[in-house]
Amino acid sequence: MTRTHWAAITAVVLALLFAGAATVASAGGDTPAPRTPATDSPDAGFARDMSVHHQQAVEMSFIVRDRTKDEGVRRLAYDIANTQANQRGMMLGWLDLWGLPKVVAGRAPMEWMHADTDAASGHGPGHGGHSSGAAGDDRLMPGMATKDELERLGRLSGKQAEVFYLQLMINHHNGGVAMAQGCADLCTVGVERDLAQGMVDAQRSEVELMVDLLKKRDAEPLA
Repeated sequence: MTRTHWAAITAVVLALLFAGAATVASAGGDTPAPRTPATDSPDAGFARDMSVHHQQAVEMSFIVRDRTKDEGVRRLAYDIANTQANQRGMMLGWLDLWGLPKVVAGRAPMEWMHADTDAASGHGPGHGGHSSGAAGDDRLMPGMATKDELERLGRLSGKQAEVFYLQLMINHHNGGVAMAQGCADLCTVGVERDLAQGMVDAQRSEVELMVDLLKKRDAEPLA
């Protein structure tokens, strides 16, 4: 089992322990226990959708790690994979704690953001991320890579792999920032709202770093 898998398992355990302790503390005092989020709440929707979004970032980071020897890109890829695997574990742990499904049939991704089209647009530093994509592509959520793009990344190596990974990850982060901002604005569970805001801040900073790494390779973000 890889270090990242262990980190994800640890994150689930810590999330469950933290939430359990909070419930016990609340039950023992005058403050009522927090209400469990509903299946269609922003809290549950964000946890479900961002878990899927993060999983692809982890996958792309593992691909490029094996396709380049550049230590800077490999370090960035490891940091993204490790961070997002841990965060994904926390979000899945919350869904388990709340007794809510990780997949809801018939519910469109990001439906929990309602009609907030500005937040869902995926625009951010270094050009905007892809929207849901042109008709006919298989982009599940803003910023996510298509199957063809993932396969192309797996065929590249060296500088070409580095450039394409950075381009895909900039779009991926921009889409993730839009979704995380939606939770920061709409979620009611404080610890989840704080996590979402942390994602916004960290991923915006990483986008700036990746834009700079592209410039050093005479490349630009995808339009």
